[in-house]
Amino acid sequence: MATMFLKLTCLRRENCGDLLARPHYPSMPKYPKGVAGDVKGTEVKAMFSVEGMTCSACAGSVEKAIKRLPGILEAVVDVLNNRAQVLFYPSSLVNEETIRETIEDAGFQATLIEDEINERSSQVCRIQINGIRCTSCCCTAEIVLQAIHGVQRIQVALETEEAEVYYDPKILNYNHLLEAMEDIGFQTMLVSAGEDVSKIDLKVDGLGAGHSMQIIENSLQTLPGVQVIEIDPELDKVSISYKPSMTGPRKFIKAIESAGSENFKALVYPQGEEKESHRQDEIKQYRSTFLWSLVFTIPVFLISMVFMYIPIINCQLDTKVVNMLNVGEVLKWMLSTPVQFIIGRRFYTGSYKALRRGSANMDVLIALGTNAAYFYSAYSVLRAAGSPDFEGTDFFETSSMLISIILLGKYLEVMAKGKTSEAIAKLMDLGPETAILLTLDDYGNILSEEEIDSRLVQKNDVIKILPGAKVASDGLIIWGASHVNESMITGEAIPVKKGVGDPVIGGTLNENGVLHIKATRVGSDSALSHIVRLIESAQLAKAPVQKFADTISKYFVPLVIILSFSTWLTWFLAGVFHGYPKSWIPHSMDSFQLALQFGISVMVIACPCALGLATPTAVMVGTGVGASQGVLIKGGQALESAHKVNCVIFDKTGTLTIGKPVVVKTTLLKSMVLQDFYELIAATEMNSEHPLAKAIVEYAKKIREDEEDPVWPEARAFESITGYGVKATVRNKEIIIGNKSLILDQNIAIPVDGELMLAETETMAQTGILVSIDREVTGILAISDPLKPSACEVISILKSMKVRSIMVTGDNWGTANSIAKEIGIETVIAEAKPEEKAEKVKELQVHLCTLQPLFSQDLVSCESCFQSL
Repeated sequence: MATMFLKLTCLRRENCGDLLARPHYPSMPKYPKGVAGDVKGTEVKAMFSVEGMTCSACAGSVEKAIKRLPGILEAVVDVLNNRAQVLFYPSSLVNEETIRETIEDAGFQATLIEDEINERSSQVCRIQINGIRCTSCCCTAEIVLQAIHGVQRIQVALETEEAEVYYDPKILNYNHLLEAMEDIGFQTMLVSAGEDVSKIDLKVDGLGAGHSMQIIENSLQTLPGVQVIEIDPELDKVSISYKPSMTGPRKFIKAIESAGSENFKALVYPQGEEKESHRQDEIKQYRSTFLWSLVFTIPVFLISMVFMYIPIINCQLDTKVVNMLNVGEVLKWMLSTPVQFIIGRRFYTGSYKALRRGSANMDVLIALGTNAAYFYSAYSVLRAAGSPDFEGTDFFETSSMLISIILLGKYLEVMAKGKTSEAIAKLMDLGPETAILLTLDDYGNILSEEEIDSRLVQKNDVIKILPGAKVASDGLIIWGASHVNESMITGEAIPVKKGVGDPVIGGTLNENGVLHIKATRVGSDSALSHIVRLIESAQLAKAPVQKFADTISKYFVPLVIILSFSTWLTWFLAGVFHGYPKSWIPHSMDSFQLALQFGISVMVIACPCALGLATPTAVMVGTGVGASQGVLIKGGQALESAHKVNCVIFDKTGTLTIGKPVVVKTTLLKSMVLQDFYELIAATEMNSEHPLAKAIVEYAKKIREDEEDPVWPEARAFESITGYGVKATVRNKEIIIGNKSLILDQNIAIPVDGELMLAETETMAQTGILVSIDREVTGILAISDPLKPSACEVISILKSMKVRSIMVTGDNWGTANSIAKEIGIETVIAEAKPEEKAEKVKELQVHLCTLQPLFSQDLVSCESCFQSL
């Protein structure tokens, strides 16, 4: 029985609310007829932190309360992250503050969190306007731009001849603004587009109320580009909104630490610390409450279930105190009372708040069930004390054990809920903790290097990236060359060659070579932050099945109460009219007590929380774990639709294969010692940064396994021929290493044996590399990207599920067909170009039912990773 209760226990917090069909909100404002229909304008999206809800019924209460306001387009409540996202038309009757008050009127604590809006409803761009000569020109520009639908706010500066325009990106883009200015005779140029305001939280040691806050605020306000300053003395937190093109976090820290004589110490506020602290406090609270309940419940359980079988102890417990009242009943009553009214007080509080709102939740079920068991037991004990011949049965162990088991369930719930968002936190950890900041003079010479917290990187900073280190922020390379592993973003396992002017993404891995990059996007504007917001937005969206479950859960509690009462009444009437054998009734009970036990069981084992929590928990875990594995899933609807998938497209490199090339075979066409052969080609390839060159050097080291770190001969006149190979002079020998095209371009004859060997390597899904020494083809290396051990198994499982597999690759058809045959894929698209990926996938989706005519060698598709599909 206890196991059943543990499985079905509702996992709720004390002030959770549920929702009936017709809820009542006492403080809800009444609006004149027709007001809601008149609200219009530019839609705004707001995010609120809502404390005090865990089950879907609570979310339903919040959602319905918000939707009753005029001008509300959409309200989505995330019960697991305690958030509510509202899309509305602002007016005199509804705004962020009105929505917040409405949520609090429904019985929950709400806080506006503007910086966590997942999709921006406002962007800002800066436009250079040539030809502005006076204030009249400024006014004309402002009037024209303000008249454009979707423009929210505009500022035109005569001194700089620039306009800063805030607009809704869903309605227009900056091209409309440029065209409008050119239509009235001004020449325009886009300076910057997109969000131009960032926000950072700083933790300030020594921050107090009053005078200290004023000192810090005044110090920060003197900095150019600072927009908004918010100070929370309880958390020692200072939040600053600013323009990243004008200032940054390092200047804020310097200004705070030099302010007044208070000796402030500032650093970046730890990510997620506030939320994690709140979660840990909640876990400690439930753990403590559960352990205290065990202190009283275990003795009650032993007296009721164990000691009765031990004659010596049972004799003492059966000792009469007054009439038929014995010691055991008195002890159970004394021990269960603190559990019922002190430890279980949260259920009474939750029930009161729910009923006050005109709804019923799991707290109501728990309170009704345990109170029925407790007060009937109290009645039985009192009657036994006042009667010399009444032998009653009590249920004290039922009420105390139920409360303890439910508290255990709640403790397990808050622990599990905290873990659902750990994958998102791990995403942010992909970025490096520190960065090397370079200070340059006007001529680009390095004056100094400083290691700083990567969160202190500002726009236009020059950052040094060492080999093997992660890129500190999104930016452009201004010096150096290297290969960068961008698999965390693109899924492509092969490192990408980067040089001056190429963009890099924060969090990717610099394989070799030192890079100097200029930071272009930092903080919340970085690619990694965009991915995190995408995942959070996906977790917020409701799956269709979740909406259905939420609808059911609204009416679940009243239905359970009706069923519980019906169960008791049915069994009670059946007992009165002898509807079942008397042998069914235990000797210590009567028909009323048996019926009461069944009614209580129905009431306490029902749990609406499972309906509402199962889907969002699955979505959070699925999208979060997927993100940590490099698979971006766009919410519950995508997961719910996954069972309809009948075709999966795989990339070859890095998806079906390991993504790291290795030398699998060496064929010498001339008489030569293998170690000497590899010494010459390793000395040449040591100067190349190509992945195939690395594979050759690694294999050469294995050949000379007697040396831990072999020293190769000097290579002179080294030349790298992009896309073909390399050549150099080693020990006065001309070494040329590359593909067939390079050898033929150098007018070097390839022997017949070499041609046959190249053909063989291609049929075996290998890459053939020719080695020429002194203009004679001396050997051929076969390099392969080995299959992942699980690749064949995955394809086999998909086949058993009747899911068709397609492989797409940029390799030649021979290599592609060989790999496909080895793992069991029948359909192949080879020699594919990355830039046509999206179009070809759409084409496959449209023509999926008639795939066969599509797959010819004239078609091309993508080589980027398809695992995110």
